[in-house]
Amino acid sequence: MKLGILVNTDKHLDSILGISKSALAKGHTVTIFSMDAGTKLLGNPSFTALCKTKGVTMSFCDHSAKHINVSTEGLPSEIACGSQFDNANMNHDADKVIVL
Repeated sequence: MKLGILVNTDKHLDSILGISKSALAKGHTVTIFSMDAGTKLLGNPSFTALCKTKGVTMSFCDHSAKHINVSTEGLPSEIACGSQFDNANMNHDADKVIVL
């Protein structure tokens, strides 16, 4: 199964980490797209480290990050700087999507 996680707040990091870990343990893949206040998590090493995990892909809305002055300098190259097109692709490709 392909799980999508839309992150539009910065309030649920522990849930994102736990859900991702559980999904991966069951052999699923995880796609994470951050937008709006969710881009604030790009400053948290626990969140960005997920991109190095086999089975996880990550991207964020550049417009959202710029709009709320989130620094994206120094992010791992595995985290794609994108747009709402990445969100649409995640929703299209995922079997289930969770919004946090």
